[in-house]
Order: sequence, then C-alpha cells, then structure tokens
Amino acid sequence: MKRFVVLFIILAFVKAVQSQTGYIPREGDLLFQVAGDTEFSDAIANATAVSDSVKFVHVAMVVLDSEVPHVIEAVDGKGVISTPLEDFLSSSHKMNGKPGVVAMRVNMDFPVSDAVSRAKSHLGEDYDWSFMPDNGKMYCSELIYESYRNADGTPIFTARPMNFRDSSGNIPDFWVNLFNKMNQPVPEGVLGTNPHDMSKDPVLLEVYRFFMP
Repeated sequence: MKRFVVLFIILAFVKAVQSQTGYIPREGDLLFQVAGDTEFSDAIANATAVSDSVKFVHVAMVVLDSEVPHVIEAVDGKGVISTPLEDFLSSSHKMNGKPGVVAMRVNMDFPVSDAVSRAKSHLGEDYDWSFMPDNGKMYCSELIYESYRNADGTPIFTARPMNFRDSSGNIPDFWVNLFNKMNQPVPEGVLGTNPHDMSKDPVLLEVYRFFMP
C-alpha cells in the first residue's frame, strides 16, 4: 500500500512540474544549466563554449523514485548530492525570468535504471576539483559519463582532451591558482568531459527548454 501512495505522490509532483513549466520529467533525463555570474562558471564557459551564445556549465540527472522529483548532481563545495528538482530549477541562472536549463534525453535503447543506480552509488563522494579520472571523486559531467555505461563497461558519451584555455589561448588565473593550491599541473589535454560538449553528443535529444533564447 505504501508503495502505491509514494507512486501517487510522485505522479502528483510530476504533473505539478508539468503544469508549471510544460516539462514532463522522465527518469534519467539530463538537465543542462546555463552559465551564471560566478568566477567558476565564467572559467568553465570561456574554456568550453567560447563561440556559443548559450553556454552550459553544469549537468544533473533526474531521479523519480522518491516522494518528489530529484536530481543527482556533483556540486562544487558539496560533492555528489540529491537535490529536489524544484530547488534545482529555482536556483538556476535566470534567462528572461525563466530557469536557464535545457532538458535532454538519451535517444537510444539504454536501461536508464542502471544509469540511475550508478549515479546513486556515487552519492556522498567529494567534488573532483582535480578533474582527473578514477580518483574516487566526481565533477558534474564525469558523474553522468560514469553513470551512462553499457553492461560491458563502455561509456555511451565521448571523452575528449580537456581544454582550460580561453579564446586568446591563455589559461585564466582561476585555473592557475586552483591547481597551484593543489600542487598539481593544469590537466590540459587529459581525457575528460564537460557539460557543453556533452550537450552536443549525438546520443542526446533535446526535449524541453525552460527559457526562450
């Protein structure tokens, strides 16, 4: 009986989100956030989306197995956490008064529940400020990359050499200072991911845009 009550509550909240925004959340959807007004966002956007008018700097995964829709995300200063979908949208950078968020969905046959389970397994891990693979920490697109793996372990997304340089070819002070504090070199060219490149991956289909461009 309790299971049906929870399911009813979830459906009610899904319908509430739909009525307020027009978006029908589905388990495993990826929500891409547009750059806000922070030094971190600027550093990411300037390195990964130089020529695009809409610059994505964060990505999270929709989860629908609790009383309200949530997203699982890797957040600087917090690590891998579960956030109510409503809070995620309300805290997003606003564009024309609307959340600067685009919802995308994997457009291939994939067991989404497996991706959700993998994402949950990372809850509580620290944020990966070093942006390196296989270190027990996660940055936002790394969490999605690791969660969406096939049964044989191969990822459905493509890792590419990371870029930390701006349009002039220089590495901004933000990155230089960050990696100096960690006594690590800037991982320029190391294989990795970023939200903007991930949003353009052919395995994804845009299903909803919360704002007008």
